[in-house]
Amino acid sequence: MSPVIHEHARARLITDGPLTRPVPVELRYDPADERRTVHIGLPDGTDWAFGRDLLERGLLTPIERGDVRVWPCGRTQLIVELHSTDGVEVFQFEIRTLIRFLARTRAQSGAPAADGGRKPQSPSRTTPRPESARTVAARAAHGQYDGT
Repeated sequence: MSPVIHEHARARLITDGPLTRPVPVELRYDPADERRTVHIGLPDGTDWAFGRDLLERGLLTPIERGDVRVWPCGRTQLIVELHSTDGVEVFQFEIRTLIRFLARTRAQSGAPAADGGRKPQSPSRTTPRPESARTVAARAAHGQYDGT
């Protein structure tokens, strides 16, 4: 069994206001789930799953699949736009963070960077994961937990 790859990253949440704010996200890859699927876990516990090729292609050119849009923003940033019934969330990532994560997933799966002509996976959103006691304690220590 191959180990799960977890990478904690920072993204900037883009809002319609004048300020953006940094948010912690979790990039995750579990080869036991689906060898071409990556996950982005958001601070509210929502997990987005989609094909690794969506991020790989989005590093070079705008791409849209289902409820997810990805495009490069200059030479060092990548925008990931997530649509749901709750609205739209737009995140800005450092490209080098995603390149490092994607390289680790390819090395783990033994897969080439290209998708090999396979059918792209549709993105999916899961409901928020319950918070672990460790996460709740960490948020409480930083004044970010309101008990909900």
